[in-house]
Amino acid sequence: MADLIRFLRKVIGEARRFRRDETGTIAMTMGLATIPLIFAVGAGVDYGGANMAKARLDAIADTAALAAVDHQAISGTAAAAQATAQSTFNAEAVNIPNVTVNNVSATVTDSTTGRTAIVSYTATKSNLFMGAFGYPSTTITGSSTAQAGLSTNINFYLLLDNSPSMNIAATTAGINKMVAATSAQGGCAFACHESNPAADNLGNPGGVDNYTLANQLGVVTRMENLASATQSLMSTASATEGSNTQQYQMAIYTFNNSGLNTIQLLTSNLANAQAAAANINVLEVYDNNWLTKTDNNNDTDTDFETAMSQINSIMPLPGLGTPSSTPQEVLFIVSDGVDDEISSTCSQSLDGNRCQQPFSTTWCTTVKNRGIQIAVLYTAYLPLPTNSWYNNWIAPFQSQIGPNLESCASPGMFFSVTTDGDITAAMQTLFQQAVAAARLTK
Repeated sequence: MADLIRFLRKVIGEARRFRRDETGTIAMTMGLATIPLIFAVGAGVDYGGANMAKARLDAIADTAALAAVDHQAISGTAAAAQATAQSTFNAEAVNIPNVTVNNVSATVTDSTTGRTAIVSYTATKSNLFMGAFGYPSTTITGSSTAQAGLSTNINFYLLLDNSPSMNIAATTAGINKMVAATSAQGGCAFACHESNPAADNLGNPGGVDNYTLANQLGVVTRMENLASATQSLMSTASATEGSNTQQYQMAIYTFNNSGLNTIQLLTSNLANAQAAAANINVLEVYDNNWLTKTDNNNDTDTDFETAMSQINSIMPLPGLGTPSSTPQEVLFIVSDGVDDEISSTCSQSLDGNRCQQPFSTTWCTTVKNRGIQIAVLYTAYLPLPTNSWYNNWIAPFQSQIGPNLESCASPGMFFSVTTDGDITAAMQTLFQQAVAAARLTK
């Protein structure tokens, strides 16, 4: 644009010279004065054309810089992203008429705070009028900068509640069907899995347990949905990580009365994790009040604190998640949020030391203080107002369960799904929230 300024100054000087010249006739003076005015108008046309060309080149530079930091490029190297930015600019700039790109440079740098791409260019725009005054072209320069966080390596530890209360029918229709089919039990929506159902006189056809009855009735349970949702999550994680097959690793554990049960150790092979997730199932007990034939545990089948203690010892300290550091760590909890365990320090005890209450968040705090993020999917505990056990022991704290689990989660990483809700969609959403929340911290 400096060329345009010099040209306009020259035109103005010529106009002033003609105005001061008193020789000759008025007509000649006016005619000569018209010449620089015509070229001044032409200079305006050239100036406007140059501005339009710069606006287009700036937009192309923006596009090229963004191409170096988009989702696809961010999983590759800085050198590859730099080549992408430069080729993107060249492919678009060639379409601008009367513009020649003399130089374009793309610089892409990765650091612990993310990726920065700078695209700079120098070009010339042919002039229509200014050439007569010795300015055949106008020089145009510009640059654009784009920034984004780098793809982050994350280890996900799935901690899935598989205690009996999680095996309730997944839909209202399924609940109604189970209740109608278990009138001898007073109507039960839970598909409890028992190896010795005869001891409980359930009254089911053929003496089967409620787990088998649900299968016979075609009733899908929450645990079945959780298993299929976990399998689907592995496909989503694989697609999200793109070409970097080491970006996400998965470990899958269930928990009930005795802490962790290993479904899949931490692995980057998400296809193997997906296959292993098919083995997720509800805890099988011996019969009512008995975990095994020799263990009368009074149905204390949900020990969240032990599970959290064990998973905390498994998860290492998180790193930045960059290729040169250790991965970030995310604990992914799915549960209906009610403890049922033996405890001498319980806010409300049932028989002896049996305790039912919302999960303690003490271990959640311990895990988060280590820099590990916690994502929580609350599969809402179903109110059963016609059930005396529910009314006596769960109803008093029903309203606290969800908020308690939300306080366990890291900010923005809590999701709730109720009866008839889509657990698969909920897990996908929570996974994406966890990925979005992963940030380079130094």
